[in-house]
Amino acid sequence: MDYRLELVQVPVSDVDRAITFYTERAGFVLDTDQAVGGGVRFVQLTPPGSPASIAIGTGLTEMPPGSVEGLQLVVADIEAAQADLTGRGLDVGEVQDFPWGRFLYFADPDGNRWAVQQLLS
Repeated sequence: MDYRLELVQVPVSDVDRAITFYTERAGFVLDTDQAVGGGVRFVQLTPPGSPASIAIGTGLTEMPPGSVEGLQLVVADIEAAQADLTGRGLDVGEVQDFPWGRFLYFADPDGNRWAVQQLLS
């Protein structure tokens, strides 16, 4: 039996602002944006090349906006990721080297925190 993690909820305070951030700054693809009734708006966004997506919206979770940390994107080339994200206007800072990988960090407008990792071979 396979168990695949394919969707993670990320709580945000302003859905439209978050869509703009994730698509224009972080380069995610907007998969769907649906008002499904009862005050629920479901938005799914996927990082390029990823089998997993995030969900933002209204009426999806009781987690407070900005409370998610430790989300991690994995890339083959951290310098290329830094150039791409910086070119999109995202503040990712300098590459940080650790024994287990090379990292960049960023946060969305609500403070949900992300890491971008290049695995060491």
